[in-house]
Amino acid sequence: MNLPGREILRTHDDEGVIRVLDDGSRRYLAFCEQYEQSCVAKADPALAQHDFVRAMLLVLLFCEPRKALLFGLGGGALSSALHHHVPGLQQRVIELRPAVIEVAYRYFQLPRSKRLEVLAMDVAEYLAQADAASTDLLCSDLYGADGLDMLQLEPWFVERCHELLRPDGWLVLNFWREHQSARDTLAIVHRLFPDVRASTTASGNWVVLAGKRVGAPAAGELKVRAQAWSQRLGFSLLPYLARLRPLGPAPGERP
Repeated sequence: MNLPGREILRTHDDEGVIRVLDDGSRRYLAFCEQYEQSCVAKADPALAQHDFVRAMLLVLLFCEPRKALLFGLGGGALSSALHHHVPGLQQRVIELRPAVIEVAYRYFQLPRSKRLEVLAMDVAEYLAQADAASTDLLCSDLYGADGLDMLQLEPWFVERCHELLRPDGWLVLNFWREHQSARDTLAIVHRLFPDVRASTTASGNWVVLAGKRVGAPAAGELKVRAQAWSQRLGFSLLPYLARLRPLGPAPGERP
């Protein structure tokens, strides 16, 4: 697969290559030669470009977060969208690679704001010391040159994410479609979260939304909220909502 645009930066750190490409209207971040990791529109970096980011933003139909915790920065597409469209939201982003943070600020217009804190550290280390019930929203998008970081599939990872969320909090996990067969991960998600939904995307991602409380809005109210959020976000959430389905237990698992 050929990446779009002209390469304007190639640098390396202990984790490998970091590339930035530019096609005139968009910037792309890549950690390898074949696949882009992040994309932003130069004229409007808060306008989500990738389907998986748009699908992750469906969580805004279910909660009104005051604090958000993000695992994995990339080019900052999700963080920029949340910062711009959720006034007053306090964000903390955990990113392993300091060089990625520097690139996000320099090339992808990541906001410099008191409402957005970016920490360069390992997610596992952060989870070991983070306070319980400290965030309303936790989004995990842990990817590198080789694909998904397997930490995101670990049952203990899901357990700690659950502990960090407040009683009405929501967890959003970005997987690939093949991870729909990750039985241990799905089992712990279903054990801990009473409301679990998922959506596939045209690009092959599988986005899981998990809420700590039952009582989510009915289908009609979700559509109304999606229409309102579509006006704010600059794209229609309705196609993503249409693909969002309740996620039942894996075959052989107890409901």
